[in-house]
Amino acid sequence: MFAKGDHALEPGVALDKRNRLGDAQTLITGHMRCGAGRLSGLDMFIRRLMAQRACLERAADLTAQLPGPALQVGYGDGSAFDHLREILRRRELIVFDAGPVSAVIPDAPEPGERIAGDPRETLPRHWDRLKRSVALAHLNFPVTDQARLAAELAPLIAPILRPGAVVVSEKPLELPGWESLPPPDGVREGRHYLYRAS
Repeated sequence: MFAKGDHALEPGVALDKRNRLGDAQTLITGHMRCGAGRLSGLDMFIRRLMAQRACLERAADLTAQLPGPALQVGYGDGSAFDHLREILRRRELIVFDAGPVSAVIPDAPEPGERIAGDPRETLPRHWDRLKRSVALAHLNFPVTDQARLAAELAPLIAPILRPGAVVVSEKPLELPGWESLPPPDGVREGRHYLYRAS
């Protein structure tokens, strides 16, 4: 996805992230104004990844003072997990995933704890162990997946979220007690979603 060197955690990194995001958007906008007429499939893919990265980093900032593990539902190609590992280095990261791990990032770390099986079945089994402890949750599904799956999983992760936890999803979610948060600067409304649990 992006080189690990881009994820440094030194002071002032937030300004650097905004600059990189803005530069990429300027290039895409310029591409459209130079006669392209519409976004190509590659442009759309780039924008999706930029939005995902910005939202994950915003969620990490919002939960920096909260204790507890982070949760990712869906390992995918390992790129989002790899980025979470970079920005949440001091936080335990638990992955619920139905399929085999087949990362495309050559040096992506294996999940420290991976719970295999359909998350709709495995999440309830861990309610007691993780009850009200998770600080950040990422629903990691491809853009082509049905929104119904995310809607089914939202109430299943709710019992393990601590007050103030932040949920990142590419699909819109509706759950009582979850506050919808504005997207980060530079991310269009409706491209990714952030929620705060009560």
